[in-house]
Amino acid sequence: MRGEVGNRLFLLQARQGRRLVIVKCEKLQLSALAEWLGQVLADLGDPATCRRYESRTEYEADFTAGDIAIAIDEEAQTIEVTVESAEEEDTLELTLTKEWSGALAIAITRLVEAGRPACPLCGGPLDPKGHDCPRTNGHRPPIR
Repeated sequence: MRGEVGNRLFLLQARQGRRLVIVKCEKLQLSALAEWLGQVLADLGDPATCRRYESRTEYEADFTAGDIAIAIDEEAQTIEVTVESAEEEDTLELTLTKEWSGALAIAITRLVEAGRPACPLCGGPLDPKGHDCPRTNGHRPPIR
């Protein structure tokens, strides 16, 4: 993640051999990934320990994420994550252990929760400068 709350850039970083691959993602994509990883870990069993997921902020993204596919290898106790590019033919394929899956889910959840709260009506981010909620057609919600 890079930037101030409300104007952040979400970057998923992974090592592919010796190469660092950086994928620009939407906040909702990462939030859904973290939620799904949590559900999978509940089924596979909690990891004995969690790794520490650290990211670097001085790099530019290699591509922007499009579709994200996830598969479970129950025999190997790993999770396969495939991130396809939104614009090009780039693909990032990750094989995560339970420990790395847990670390990634925790890191994403912390980043998402550190952001702006969601509007209770539309789910969009609440901005301290104001929020034009589409559910209220730009007007204040009714007082109960």
